[in-house]
Amino acid sequence: MRTTPLPGIGVQYDLTTREHRHLSVIAHRDGTRTVNVYRADDPDACAQSLHLTGAETASLIDALMPAHHSPNLLHTTDLGLVAERIELSAHSYWNGRVLGETRMRTETGVSVVAVLRRAEARPSPAPDFRLAGGDTLIVIGTREGVDAAAAILGRE
Repeated sequence: MRTTPLPGIGVQYDLTTREHRHLSVIAHRDGTRTVNVYRADDPDACAQSLHLTGAETASLIDALMPAHHSPNLLHTTDLGLVAERIELSAHSYWNGRVLGETRMRTETGVSVVAVLRRAEARPSPAPDFRLAGGDTLIVIGTREGVDAAAAILGRE
């Protein structure tokens, strides 16, 4: 990705895809965007240009970044893994129990890589780590595994 300031207009972002296609997005100062697709046989010749309103741009972002809807989703990879936050309710069955009792890795294949409690983070919690209502668990696994982990942790 290359960024070019366009004085008085905004910023242009250029991207060359894995298939060697040239795309650019001009972020105008008024919040609108222009998306340009260049010809495959001549990457300097624009084949298509779309001017999007602010609302259309937001819709496109939603389509391109579905994680935009989930504040708990931290990251996804090309390997099919996701990292996500799962908050433990104060009324959770697991409140006061140790992490190992959840059988999280055995049942879902998901790893708990950290627990956030108040302003502290506990990386790589051991199976004897005692959970508390309000904890936020950072988990990594497949989408299906993370959904199953959320169901287990959501038990009241």
